Amino acid sequence: MKKFIALVLMIFTTVLSYAKDVKVYSENSSYSGDIICTVKDSKVYKKASTYSGSILYTIKGSTIYSGNSTYSSNAVCNVKDGRVYDGESNYSGDILFTIKDGKIYKGSSTYTSNMVANIRSGKVYSKNSSYSGDIIFNMDGNLTLLEFVAVFLTYLYNY
Repeated sequence: MKKFIALVLMIFTTVLSYAKDVKVYSENSSYSGDIICTVKDSKVYKKASTYSGSILYTIKGSTIYSGNSTYSSNAVCNVKDGRVYDGESNYSGDILFTIKDGKIYKGSSTYTSNMVANIRSGKVYSKNSSYSGDIIFNMDGNLTLLEFVAVFLTYLYNY
């Protein structure tokens, strides 16, 4: 039994060590010069960098923090049930946007008229579009909901 547990831990560690950085590109590009940010180990970095000085956001628990800090004063937002709240708030009046069924809405709305973007097959389109000319950014891998929110914030505020 101990050998089995040791083998499982070794395989798990090996798989994690091969975890791929996710690159996020502007529009429909896959050119290295068009990288908006890189996601690695619950951190979002500027462009293609993975150096500590290039950290834009750090994810811990359900909160996204500015830079490499996880102090409450650096909380940018937190995510609960698909709703993105300002800072560490959980007050309904502090909902920045809502993510539901691959669509991003302003505030707490889920009306089509309040749709900001939609996500399809690793690409994020403007509003309700699926036209290739309306791709605002694309990702070369999978992200957690919180990582996606941090990338979306990067696109909105740092790009």
